[in-house]
Formats: sequence, structure tokens, C-alpha cells
Amino acid sequence: MSFFKKQSSVGKDGLSVETMTKGARLITAAEPKNPVSEQFRTLRTNIEFAAVSRGEIKTLLISSALPSEGKSTVTSNLAIVYAQQGKKVLLVDADLRRPTVAVTFGLNRNSAGLTNYLGDNHKEISDVVHRTAMDNLDVVTSGPIPPNPAELLGSGRMTELVTQLKSQYDLIIFDVPPFLMVTDAQVLMSKVDGVAIVVNGGKTNKGALQRTNEILKIAEAPVLGFIYNDQSRRKKGSSGYGYGYGYGYGYGDTKSK
Repeated sequence: MSFFKKQSSVGKDGLSVETMTKGARLITAAEPKNPVSEQFRTLRTNIEFAAVSRGEIKTLLISSALPSEGKSTVTSNLAIVYAQQGKKVLLVDADLRRPTVAVTFGLNRNSAGLTNYLGDNHKEISDVVHRTAMDNLDVVTSGPIPPNPAELLGSGRMTELVTQLKSQYDLIIFDVPPFLMVTDAQVLMSKVDGVAIVVNGGKTNKGALQRTNEILKIAEAPVLGFIYNDQSRRKKGSSGYGYGYGYGYGYGDTKSK
């Protein structure tokens, strides 16, 4: 497991590849008593409160407007705090373009994953589910990067997979690509019970947030709220980032916080 590495790297497309190459920063596993870990537990509680009016949330999709806003770090740590609560949790790497889950949890990147299952009718769910070092937490890695990610995620086999997994786990969390980059998140929204969007306090601009909000509104997505990832609060010598959870971004309301 990797945790708060200081060095970052950038790919040919100008986007950070730090999480892809080094893994997400699992502070909730490495330092469960750190104040940032407590923020993730607060986030877990707030999601549960937000879900009260919707009934049980067994499938949760987490995305962002743009790349490098911290969604994979938030997703992995949120999965861990749910597992620490005693829930049986499955984290699915449905970002079939810039996957991170395998390296984050120290798994072989060539291990069978989601695309193997979706592209092979003979694959069983047990073939692509991997245990982690964390109690109660399993993961499904992305598998080989395919030429048609959106088509795979929108397929009937993906719908069947979600249905079967819901009978095996208390909570399934999907890490998906940013809304404004590709359509992958949009095709998966109809298959989940709740959607949460990561907003980077130092990066997400109002225009990007407005466009994302419009997509969610048109799709009638089951939005639970926006996760505020404030990296600007990281102080020199600090080992953490600031996280918070906000209810204030409803449809048609994209005022900056």
C-alpha cells in the first residue's frame, strides 16, 4: 500500500499519473487515528444520512468533473472505512482508462479484472474478485484496458454483474472516469443506487461543476452529494489532505463554496 508520496509525475497527455503508478494514498489504513481518517469516517456517516430518504444504498458510484481531482484516493479510503465498520465491501475499478485499484492494493496488474469478466461469458465472478489485506474488503481490478470502455460498462452483462454482487456484499463502490472526459460514468449511473462527486477545492472551476450538474440532472442521477477535497489545506509537514462532505449542490445549484 502506498501512502502520501511527495513526488508526482505527469503523463504525455499532461495529466498526473501519480495514482496510476504509485497507488492511492491509504491514510485510513496506515493511520486510522489521523484527523484525516476521521474526516473519511465523517464522510461515511454523512453519506448514510443523505441516503436515508432513498432507502438502502448498496451500490455507490464516485466520480469527478475532471481528472486528478482525488476521486480514486477518496474512493479507496471510503471503501476502507466502510470495511472497518464491519460491512462487507467490494471496490470495483470501473475506470477502464486510467485504473488505479490494482497498484493501490498491491495486486498484479495482469490479474483478471472487470474487462476480463465483461468480455468473456465463461468467466465467473469469483475469477475476478480479489481479497485485500484489509478485513471485509475485496476488490475487482480493471483488467486489460479495452478499446470500448463505455460499451462494456453499459452492457447487459454489466447489469447482471451488479445484480449478482448486490446479493454478496453490503456495499459496492465503483470508481469511474470523470464525467466531462468520457461517457463511462453516465452509462453506469442507471445501474447504481447513489452517486457522489469529488470536487477539488483548488482545481474544480464553476463551469466544470455546472456542466457536470447538468449531466446529472438530465440523467436523473441519484445524487447523494458532493465530496469536497481541499488539497489547499495541506500544510507544510502535514501528512494529510482536508476532506469534507457537502449537501449544498443540488440540481440547478452550483454556487461556489
